[in-house]
Amino acid sequence: MADRVTVIGWDGSPLTAAARSALGAATLVAGAAHHLALPEVPPAAERIRLGSLALAARRIAAHRGTAVVLADGDPGFFGVVRTLRVPEFGLEVEVVPAVSSVAAAFARAGMPWDDAEVVVAHRRTLRRAVNVCRAHTKVAVLTSPGAGPAELGLLLEGVHRTFVVCEELGTDREQVSVVTSDKAADHTWRDPNVVIAIGGSAGPVGAGESGWIAGRDPGTGPRGWALPAEAYGGDLGESESELLRAAQLARLGPRVGDLVWDIGCGSGAFAVDAARAGAAVIAVDRDRAACARTDACGRHYGVQLQIVHGTAPHVLEDLPEPDVVRVGGGGAAVVSAVADRRPQRIVTHAMTRDAAELVGRDLTEHGYRVECALLQSVELDTRAWTETERSVAFLLSGVLPDRSA
Repeated sequence: MADRVTVIGWDGSPLTAAARSALGAATLVAGAAHHLALPEVPPAAERIRLGSLALAARRIAAHRGTAVVLADGDPGFFGVVRTLRVPEFGLEVEVVPAVSSVAAAFARAGMPWDDAEVVVAHRRTLRRAVNVCRAHTKVAVLTSPGAGPAELGLLLEGVHRTFVVCEELGTDREQVSVVTSDKAADHTWRDPNVVIAIGGSAGPVGAGESGWIAGRDPGTGPRGWALPAEAYGGDLGESESELLRAAQLARLGPRVGDLVWDIGCGSGAFAVDAARAGAAVIAVDRDRAACARTDACGRHYGVQLQIVHGTAPHVLEDLPEPDVVRVGGGGAAVVSAVADRRPQRIVTHAMTRDAAELVGRDLTEHGYRVECALLQSVELDTRAWTETERSVAFLLSGVLPDRSA
């Protein structure tokens, strides 16, 4: 095992005395090509070009001597420290941090970033990173080859964002560009880069106000998982009752990084409920008045909604792949078309048992594990404890067994 492992963050500024001392004593140095070219790297030290972090960690663990790992920015923030600390390698590390690339990017843009979401985009997580950009007004994206500004812009089709692209921060080739998301694919970008995605309607916290938690404040807006009809102007449709929406939300479990389709969005009640959970939402309805009402509802609660006017299932063909879907209208044909897209979970409702059986059989044939429950709710006037309203619906949910997480 290496006698000592020091991880040094580098942000382009001169190395600190502690970093120079550790590097001068190193018998093994690991880093990217531009790190290994630093004049402070001892000529006699073994050099490892960082590619696979796990492979590098194994070589460091087997080394007898003093090892140094160089990394851009703060190595403890989405960096190499996490891999080096995995128990299988048995490494104890000392860390000399530097300014993180995210902090540097926001500094170049002259913006605060305590209210920003921070995500990492590579080929496996690109969709989820894009969904966070859809759902939030300020997002920093740590990119990678094949998951950079161009790919982000292409997948954000239909959603306008402004990109602040910071290339090769801390080097003499550093460049900061501002483009709209739809133009990002027209450029060739240099790695590494950080993208700040900005746009959408402002949330409940006003300009100049200071928050109390980094990223999205989970405590803003009214309390509750499914807001009552009065919160949406009252007079909601049968598919939007408070208890039915609560049950649908419980079945779908929308979360940060998800893309939710709300088909037959009506007043926008379910779409807003899902967006308040942090998910990206595309709300679809064939009625222009419903689309306008949903848009106004989203703006009122400071959540980001993409509104699509059109008739399902045809309008669904060009939409990006969903993670979970609520079908509030359209019946069995729409549910079947949604199941063809293979989201993890689907919820819908039916007013009769025959209709529920039809939808349930179709979901089963598509490979979904189906559950159905008869929901009955009775509202009482508590002044006289008399019944004021009664509703009954069959709640259907489908889960793909191989994508149930």
